[in-house]
Amino acid sequence: MKKTALFLSLIGLTLSLYAQQKSPASWSPVEGKISSTWAAEVNPKSVLPEYPRPQFERSGNWKSLNGLWDYAIAGKSQKPAINQGKILVPFAVESSLSGVGKTVGKDSLLWYKTTFTVPSNMKGKDIVLHFGAVDWRTTVTINGKEAGKHEGGFDPFYFNITPFLKGSGAQTLTVEVWDPTDDGPQPRGKQVKKPEGIWYTPVTGIWQTVWIEAVNKAHVDHIKITPDLDQQAVEVIPFVENGTAADQVKISAWDGTTKVAEQSGDGKSPVKLTISNPKLWSPSSPFLYDLKVELLSRNKKVDEVKSYFAMRKISMGKDAQGIERMLLNNKFVFQYGPLDQGWWPDGLYTAPTDQALKFDIDKTKEMGFNMIRKHIKVEPARWYYYCDVAGMLVWQDMPSGDLGNRWENRPGVLDHQTEQDRSPESEGYYRKEWNEIMEKLHNVPSIVVWTPFNEAWGQFKTVEIAKWTKQKDPSRLVNTASGGNFFPVGDIIDLHNYPHPAMPSPEYFGKDYALVLGEFGGLGLPVDGHVWQQKNNWGYQSFQNTTDLFNKYSEFVNRLQDLIKVGLSAGVYTQTTDVEVETNGFMTYDRKVIKFPEAKMKEIHSKLYEVPVELRK
Repeated sequence: MKKTALFLSLIGLTLSLYAQQKSPASWSPVEGKISSTWAAEVNPKSVLPEYPRPQFERSGNWKSLNGLWDYAIAGKSQKPAINQGKILVPFAVESSLSGVGKTVGKDSLLWYKTTFTVPSNMKGKDIVLHFGAVDWRTTVTINGKEAGKHEGGFDPFYFNITPFLKGSGAQTLTVEVWDPTDDGPQPRGKQVKKPEGIWYTPVTGIWQTVWIEAVNKAHVDHIKITPDLDQQAVEVIPFVENGTAADQVKISAWDGTTKVAEQSGDGKSPVKLTISNPKLWSPSSPFLYDLKVELLSRNKKVDEVKSYFAMRKISMGKDAQGIERMLLNNKFVFQYGPLDQGWWPDGLYTAPTDQALKFDIDKTKEMGFNMIRKHIKVEPARWYYYCDVAGMLVWQDMPSGDLGNRWENRPGVLDHQTEQDRSPESEGYYRKEWNEIMEKLHNVPSIVVWTPFNEAWGQFKTVEIAKWTKQKDPSRLVNTASGGNFFPVGDIIDLHNYPHPAMPSPEYFGKDYALVLGEFGGLGLPVDGHVWQQKNNWGYQSFQNTTDLFNKYSEFVNRLQDLIKVGLSAGVYTQTTDVEVETNGFMTYDRKVIKFPEAKMKEIHSKLYEVPVELRK
């Protein structure tokens, strides 16, 4: 009898555990598509646990809110009970790793709900709620009271939620998101409601880390860092929240454990640090100085933030033939890298793990590239940190939106091009988000080029936007219109040419602009078992085997050497990985197959950096 009771008890326990595993509270990726190796490493109890903001770090006083939240999808006029299941934050609702895999669309809202507690070491301080990125319009509620709204799918934002918190216990966080994808005029990158070709799956909702941070009432809100290599100095502007006239900000620069400079300011004015005999940052030697920012009130430290910077300069100068060249640290360095979309088969916008996020950069470096064009997307702060550490030059695109105007890709030709007639609302969305992106990424040393427009996608008021971009950040180059439509403004003229390399004429354009090949290649090779779909995959020119593919690619690289000699400053090959139906990556979409050996690629790429170019004295 005892054995029977024990047996029945074990059966009951097994069924209970099975039921728990299959309950709505459980999580598993949505099946049906390929996934990366790192998908198996995703742990719902510890999702992307790394500190999300490595260039502005406060030690200790933060807590990740990533994990399983309740969600609901409902019509715009409804306020549903948020109990349709669990979603794994921060993966977009359409993604496999969200555990949901559903579309939302312009006529519905996506709702999230979770609870959190404020750790004891944060008590008595202000609590700031951070969102790395949410696509697109976000309304945040704490314990039933609205804490703030935000519009923008690519820029981080935060709210001080201290007034809305209960004295103790669980705090309820609700997030409402509306995202019209390509049914709206907002910047949305390459998302469309009906993916095909070079256009991809929608990304709705939270797609970067959500976290809380404890700060004192008076604290450093953010800083702006601008190196001046020619003056051997770096300017730091601190922005202090709730400061007083008696406060001081002490800023120090460090080479490891050695302090190399220190200055204090009033917390309102720029502070200039002299960096004598600076160690330069470059792809071959990516040296980073540490930066410490301390807020002092009556000589008592009330806040401390750790950061870093690099002594590097991006500029232009003429070669011996009078052709403008892109210069790094006052020397010509040919910039060559892949078009990098930053998409994942399992997480869409979001890499499954931090190691996955770093992987693409590491492989790009191993392949012998020194630059990445971040295409129509903005990455989490940790991605830029890894580029800074690796010495990877970055060209940063503005995500496009409000398409519909006509494109002319031939420089100097007046034919098809038109500018988009945007509404005031559409213009406002673009200007606000481009401003925020540039603000949030200003301190990133690896970013050397801003690209406001690509291939005429939503391109409008080009001259005005390009001049504003340059005025806002004169420390970087402006690639006004990658691939056209072209206007006499900015630093760069950028041709797109598929599949073979070409360049704008040095005689016609080289006296005023740096000449670059902003996109070329796109050579496709679908790898069975590693494709998004089995049929109807796409590349600009398709191959059946890696030998033929590599031979053609080698021809292209050899041609680039000829173009560098006559004036080419940079080239961008399409692309880092396959993406959905595109099969023209150096790696498959799941990153499980690298189509060419890294060492073999590095060998042929090294020749590009050895082409001699004499600068004008």
